[in-house]
Amino acid sequence: MSIPEAHVLNWVQSVLQTTAARFQHLGEALPVDLLAAQPLPGEWSALECMQHLLDIERVFQSRLRAFLAGQDFPAYDPDKQGTKFASPPQMGDLVAAFIPLRAESLSLIAGLSAADLTRRARHAELGPVTLSHLLHEWAGHDLMHTVQAERALMQPFIQGCGPWLKFFTDHVAGG
Repeated sequence: MSIPEAHVLNWVQSVLQTTAARFQHLGEALPVDLLAAQPLPGEWSALECMQHLLDIERVFQSRLRAFLAGQDFPAYDPDKQGTKFASPPQMGDLVAAFIPLRAESLSLIAGLSAADLTRRARHAELGPVTLSHLLHEWAGHDLMHTVQAERALMQPFIQGCGPWLKFFTDHVAGG
């Protein structure tokens, strides 16, 4: 299923409006040890997913502004350019930093029209892309890391569920 062009702006905004509240609720409801637990070495915890979303929010904003200015933009490598932390931050602190950035992003998107969706720019690695592509990727990226965070949170429960493990085979880290 693809999104009808008439719905792209609305659907993207709808998805992007949910992210902060979802992570805020996780931060308020769950212990920091669970939020910081990596499913496997090198895989991101829920906290690391939120940190990445915070880092990349600035990147998406700069890309959107580049489209509007008719400029090309560089690639982003989260492993080299993303924030790393020595000890787990509080989810609430990450979400508090994310909320105003996301509000700014939503304001930028609210100023777009359907005609803007065909604007073109060049991504340093991917080549020509449209603003519609960027907006689809932005919403999909948010959802992907929300699922990734929740999958990380599932792991200790999956590992302890005994004979029910067979019902989680699609969700076991490394599986």
